[in-house]
Amino acid sequence: MSNRRLPPLWELTLARILEFVREPEAVFWVFVFPVLMAVALGIAFRSQTGALTSVALLDTGPPAARAELEKKLRTSPRLQLRVMNEADAAVALRKTRVEVIVGLDPSAPPAPADGSTPPALVYQFDPARAEGRAARLVVDDVVQRAWGRPDAVASRDGPPPTRGSRYIDFLIPGLIGMNLMGSGLWGIGFSVVSARVNKLLKRLAATPMRRGDFLASIAFSRLIFLGLEVAAIAGAGRLLFGVRIQGSLAAVMLVSLLGALSFGGIGLLVAARPRTIEAVSGWMNLVQLPMWLLSGTFFSYERFPAFALPFIRILPLTALNDALRGIINDGSSLASLWSPVLVLVVWGLVGFVVSVRIFRWQ
Repeated sequence: MSNRRLPPLWELTLARILEFVREPEAVFWVFVFPVLMAVALGIAFRSQTGALTSVALLDTGPPAARAELEKKLRTSPRLQLRVMNEADAAVALRKTRVEVIVGLDPSAPPAPADGSTPPALVYQFDPARAEGRAARLVVDDVVQRAWGRPDAVASRDGPPPTRGSRYIDFLIPGLIGMNLMGSGLWGIGFSVVSARVNKLLKRLAATPMRRGDFLASIAFSRLIFLGLEVAAIAGAGRLLFGVRIQGSLAAVMLVSLLGALSFGGIGLLVAARPRTIEAVSGWMNLVQLPMWLLSGTFFSYERFPAFALPFIRILPLTALNDALRGIINDGSSLASLWSPVLVLVVWGLVGFVVSVRIFRWQ
């Protein structure tokens, strides 16, 4: 039997890998949870051809005018109409069960009972929601056409969005980026601080082990699972929703590798000094929260004010999401994505260099 042993770096890396796979909770959050989130959000925001607009019609006002309005609204195949009182309609709008409330304007003169003249209407909707504004326009268009409004401009509907421009196509790269951030920060931060709390770091530092090998093994162990993390989310998107990678698969993996290294460096930096799990948890949340809100995982960060965009773009998760979307959705080359790639490299280098200098072993 051979007594040859692996180099210390590989022994430490193997130990970290075994430690990870023996934690069912970690495996769930890294591999299963992102896939479940992609499925849930993909179904919730899927492209629905012919989706109906939910409308609440108030049961107030002259009965004849209201009945005529209800009749005309029900003839439209674009609307899902519900007749409600004011209290129920307000609750339904608040809970987004309906997108718009329609009622007869009590301050306007009553319309003729024969329906020859359209009644004056009042629309209630949330102007901050795009769905509410769109529903108001749809209902008003149905009403105007029902009372004979002529179209001054001829128009028609174009084809539905093609693959690559749907919400799920936007979402999948963001979920990959968010998962790489979470596994890099939490996977490294918790394990390092846990070892410090249990005095394991102090014992390892007293061995002939090179300290740089220990820190490098933590980063390498995360990279072992990199391909599986990306494949789990991208594979679910491909099989369930037809999300295709328009660019190079090698470019996707290279950008993912840079993202993993970047967040690995940040994770080491955050875990370099804390002595308790509670402390590192607070620092992790402080680091992640701005990126959860600002980096465009679930919606475009272009919605934020223009003065904030330069600061948002230098966040590592923003850079990773932009690079992944450029390759997956647009088929961009790495050369054209030099700016977000540079941001990832800088964050990774700064994280590793500073963490090595300030790392506390006990």
